[in-house]
Amino acid sequence: MKKEIINILNKQRKYFKDNNTFSYNVRKAYLKKMYLYIKEHEDEITEALYLDLGKSKTESYMAEIGMVLNEIGHLIKHLRKYMKPKRCKTPLAQYVSKSFQLPMPYGNVLIMSPWNYPFLLSIDPLCEALAAGNTVILKTSEYSKNTSNVIKKLVDDIFPNELVYVVFGGYEENQILLEQKFDYIFFTGSKGVGKIVYETAARTLTPVTLELGGKSPCIIDEKCNVKLAAKRIAWGKFLNLGQTCVSPDYVFCNEKVYDKFVLCLQNEIIKQYGENPLSNPNYGKIINQRHFARLLGYFDESNILFGGKYDEDKLKIEPTLLKNIDYNHRIMKEEIFGPILPIIKYSSLIDVVEYINSNETPLALYIFSKNRHNINYVTNYSAFGGGCVNDVVIHLATTNMSFGGFKESGIGSYHGKKGFDTFSHYKSIVDKKTWIDLPMRYQPYNSFFDRLIHFFMK
Repeated sequence: MKKEIINILNKQRKYFKDNNTFSYNVRKAYLKKMYLYIKEHEDEITEALYLDLGKSKTESYMAEIGMVLNEIGHLIKHLRKYMKPKRCKTPLAQYVSKSFQLPMPYGNVLIMSPWNYPFLLSIDPLCEALAAGNTVILKTSEYSKNTSNVIKKLVDDIFPNELVYVVFGGYEENQILLEQKFDYIFFTGSKGVGKIVYETAARTLTPVTLELGGKSPCIIDEKCNVKLAAKRIAWGKFLNLGQTCVSPDYVFCNEKVYDKFVLCLQNEIIKQYGENPLSNPNYGKIINQRHFARLLGYFDESNILFGGKYDEDKLKIEPTLLKNIDYNHRIMKEEIFGPILPIIKYSSLIDVVEYINSNETPLALYIFSKNRHNINYVTNYSAFGGGCVNDVVIHLATTNMSFGGFKESGIGSYHGKKGFDTFSHYKSIVDKKTWIDLPMRYQPYNSFFDRLIHFFMK
C-alpha cells in the first residue's frame, strides 16, 4: 500500500506541475460530470448509506446527496467568477499601478473524511478542491465501507488517478498518508485524530483545515415557543441517530418551562419516530458495535427520563432523554455522538454562558427564545463555531455562509465561495506601470521628497 500511495502521489505531483488542472474548462467539465453521475447513481448511493447507517431515502437525499448536488451546482455557476483575479484598491504611494489577488491552487491535497456523513463529507470538500484546481487523494472511512465503495466507483469512472484517487483502510493507511508531503490537508473527524493530523502537518509546515466536533449546547429560555423548539430539536438531535457533529449535545432548559419542554419533546419523539422507534424503518442505526457499546455506557436507569430501549442485533438505540445530570457527570465530559440527550435546568442565563465559555469551544450553539436581549447576549458573548436562533443544524446547509469550527472545535471553514478559497492561495500582486517613475523613494533623500512622501502616504 505504501508504494502504491507514493506512486500515485508522484503521478499527481507531475500532473499538477504540467498545468493540467489550471483550465476553467477542464475544472467545469469535471464538476458537470460529477453532478450528472450522482444524479444517475442516486439509488446506489442511497442503498450504500442505508447499509452503513440505516438512513432512509429521504434522509439520504436531504442530508447528503441533495447537499452535494447543491454545492456542485453552485460551483459550476460561479466558477468563472471565483477564478478571476480580484481587483484591490491601490494606495496613492504606488501610483501608477493596479493591485489584484490571483487565486492559485495549493497543488496536491489530502482529504480525510469520516463515517457519519460519508458521502457528503467526502464529495463536498472534493468538489471544492477540484474547483480550485488541485489534485486530490481522498481517504474514506473504513467504518462506512459500502459508501466508500460507491465513492471509489464514482472517482474511478470520472477521474484519472493522476487527478483523484481514493484510499481505503484505517489506522495503517492514515499513518502512511500522513508520512507523505502534501500541499494541503483537509480533515474531518474526531479531536483526537485531528490533533495527530495537526501535529504531523506541522513537521512539514503543511497548511490544514480541521473540521472537528465538540459538545454543542442548546438553550431553551422562558420566552420561547416551547412546542416548536421541541419539534425542531427532536428532528435535529435524532437525525442520523445523533451521529452528527452539529447535533445538540445537551440542553440547558430554563426551570420555568422545564416540565412543559420535556413533555413536548417526548410527544414530538413519539410523533416523529413512532411509539417504537426501534422498529421504524426510517430510523437509522449506530455505525458499529464499538460505538454502540460506548453509548450504552452512558445509561443509568436512575437518570433515564424517557426512552432507553435498544436492540443490539440491529445496533439501534431509541431516542433517550436524561435527567439529573450535573456538570461532573461523564456524559458532560465527552461528545455523545448518539441518540441520547441530557436536559439540565438553569435559572441564570449568565451562568449558562459562563459554563459554555469555561469549557472547550463547541462546534455549534443553539438558542430558542423570543427575547432579543437574551439572543444577543448568548450569540455575542458565547464562543462557538456557528449555530442557529430558534432552530438547529440548518446553518451548515447553505453555500452562502462558511461552515467550520472555532478554537478546539476546528480550524478553517468551507462551503460555497469559502470552500474555493480554502483550497486556494491568493497571491497579492501589484502591476506597476513603466511610463512614469516617481523619484521620491530613491536616495539621496531631501526635505522636499520627505514632504512628498508624507503627502502620498498619509
